[in-house]
Amino acid sequence: METIFDWLTVVTFAALAVIYLQRSAQAAPKDKVWHYVPPAIGCAAVNYAGNEGYVIPAAMGLVMIMAYIYYVLKPQMSG
Repeated sequence: METIFDWLTVVTFAALAVIYLQRSAQAAPKDKVWHYVPPAIGCAAVNYAGNEGYVIPAAMGLVMIMAYIYYVLKPQMSG
């Protein structure tokens, strides 16, 4: 874990896994496993691009992943 993109993508993927685990424990989950595939692949692509020095495309990709999680998966923030 050498670059900021390593850390950001790992944290994003971990949050995605937590959302999936919480929802899969529900009696009637509202989303399917394939809904989580695009952001998971996006994390890998962003990490690769960031590690190769493509900072702007990697940052834009990370923003797109966050937007997908917010608008498609709609996580419920408690508080």
